[in-house]
Amino acid sequence: MNKINGYTEEEAKSLVQYICDGRNKGKTLSGAFEGYAKKTGRAKGSVRNYYYALLRSSGDDRVKQLLRGTGLKAEKIMQFSEEETDAMLKEILTQKSRGISVRKAVLNLAKGDDKLMLRYQNKYRNVLTKQPERIEKLMHECGISGGTDAARKKLEDEINGLYDRLAASLKEENKKLTAIIKKLTDENSLLKLQIKNLRD
Repeated sequence: MNKINGYTEEEAKSLVQYICDGRNKGKTLSGAFEGYAKKTGRAKGSVRNYYYALLRSSGDDRVKQLLRGTGLKAEKIMQFSEEETDAMLKEILTQKSRGISVRKAVLNLAKGDDKLMLRYQNKYRNVLTKQPERIEKLMHECGISGGTDAARKKLEDEINGLYDRLAASLKEENKKLTAIIKKLTDENSLLKLQIKNLRD
């Protein structure tokens, strides 16, 4: 396998195994990236980028072999256009100016879709951190005052809290699903044993 982002085939196997083990233990994907980054001394972003690059290398037979039976797959991520980003930010800022929490505003926008909610929150956090002047401009366009550093920090804290709550919720759901799968596997094994005993 040719290197992708500087990883050898052995490193690719190690990462795939680490992600699979993490999923079985109820870890979020983000948590798995962070754990693998700490274990290997790589940057979390580099691990994430490599992981998705690997999943999208479906034309390589060795990659197919590496991923066979893991259930790992990459979903196509639709990027927000600049217009969609501005519209989303304006809606969050407008709701916030009416006394609605950022968490509730993002929930309203996503209409209860957890994945979309996370995408909105990640985009919002990214713009808030890297383009504060864009937030200021949109607040001005919406006729909203209070674009101070303190207000920005408060918004960021709310978004961080939302992210943490969503991550915890998804982790708990993953644990429940893992437990159900284990129970079904155990029941299946028991049924096979009973059928074998009946035949004997």
